[in-house]
Amino acid sequence: MMKLFPAIDIYGGKAVRLLHGDYAKMTVYSDNPLEIAQDFIACGAQNIHIVDLEGAKTGETPNLELIARIAACGLFAEVGGGIRSEEIAARYLDAGVQRVILGTAAVTDPSLLERLVARYGEKIAVSVDVKDGYAAIRGWQEQSALTCDALCVRLQEVGVTTVICTDISRDGAMRGTNRALYADLTKRYAMDFIASGGVSSMEDVIALRDSGVYGAIIGKAYYTGAIDLRAAIEVTR
Repeated sequence: MMKLFPAIDIYGGKAVRLLHGDYAKMTVYSDNPLEIAQDFIACGAQNIHIVDLEGAKTGETPNLELIARIAACGLFAEVGGGIRSEEIAARYLDAGVQRVILGTAAVTDPSLLERLVARYGEKIAVSVDVKDGYAAIRGWQEQSALTCDALCVRLQEVGVTTVICTDISRDGAMRGTNRALYADLTKRYAMDFIASGGVSSMEDVIALRDSGVYGAIIGKAYYTGAIDLRAAIEVTR
């Protein structure tokens, strides 16, 4: 059974989506993210993927209270966006979030990742954002020196159990997900991979399910109606 993670990206207390991670290309879909989370539940969702886009910029937790309310809805909640210290990770976990996601910090501060994995285990995930084969950092604005594979090897050695992998070229573009990438990663590593970026049709959902990937994030396709969340959850059960 593949797990689906419908997504809410938060900016200014609103549910938004970016195109290719560009803050200048932001669409506001709802002034009430909590209502959206409740619709996810009504559709049969058990998980939710939340990104604090303001936190990603500042390294703070400006939407913590809202995220805590969403996490209290009963969904398994994972959160990313600006988690660059033990204090911020603890703040989210203490607020009821089940898993926090490190992005840039996992690349630039390996010792922080090691400390968090040692302390929290599977409650720590890492976002591997791939651009031209390399891991991108700092809101996808910079290319690191690490290839996707080199980073995955490092993460597995540290004891990371869950990786959210985004093909940046597909994110928000509604042109299909990189099915081959996720099938390959799932075969080669012992970690659970969650496919992110470009999951834009039921065909994508079914292909990912059949590839054996652990999970998939549905973002823009939910908001535009390109994927019926209820139907997608049914085919992954």
